[in-house]
Amino acid sequence: MILLGLNIDHCATVRQARYRASGAAAGGVVEPDPVALALEAERAGADGITVHLREDRRHVQDRDIWRLRECIATRLNLEMACTPEMTKLALELKPDSVCLVPESREEITTEGGLDVVRHHERVKSCVEAMNAAGIKTSLFIDPDEPQIELAAQLGAPWIELHTGAYANAYYGTGRAAEFQRLRIGCALGHDRGLVVNAGHGINYVNIAEVRALPHLHELNIGHSIISRALFTGIGEAVREMKARMNA
Repeated sequence: MILLGLNIDHCATVRQARYRASGAAAGGVVEPDPVALALEAERAGADGITVHLREDRRHVQDRDIWRLRECIATRLNLEMACTPEMTKLALELKPDSVCLVPESREEITTEGGLDVVRHHERVKSCVEAMNAAGIKTSLFIDPDEPQIELAAQLGAPWIELHTGAYANAYYGTGRAAEFQRLRIGCALGHDRGLVVNAGHGINYVNIAEVRALPHLHELNIGHSIISRALFTGIGEAVREMKARMNA
């Protein structure tokens, strides 16, 4: 069974589009509530909830992650930039896992893997702090050998392979090459003793191919499920994705 981590960031995006100035994350007229969405998704079979607390707080807010920590019954996976501020917050929150991601103020969503080779010392410091606190660390990286090899050396138990390049090439000529790149990355990560997850751009169409990648433990999916939920509701959207993941 491949597990499903549901990223609920874009539920918060909809809320912030209307209620950013209110200063409230829930209650009263403020809607939609990402925590309520997460609880409904869990009831439908989501195996974990993923949120990216960005440094500019563009969607998920601090109150959201603390409420999630108190309310959800599965696992809380906190995506975060590899900074002292976020490291301190994670150590206070104590999520089940963290996923270290690159972050740019200009991007709408994360558009590439973390360059572990370039930011070796900063990543190492964060991984060591999480390991000491008993928080599992995942590194969101491109499926390239140097990144995977160094991730294993740094002691991070998990990696999440960035599937964005594959998703973007799905209807183009580069699809087969990007899929092969992911397949080799999954095999190498597994060979190095890493738990292999994947995410970014996975949807109800390309999942038929993504699920064939070897050694996958979990897929983190957000935008496609939230989009489908606009038509079917979050429960049906989660159930359908899980069925397609493990057909």
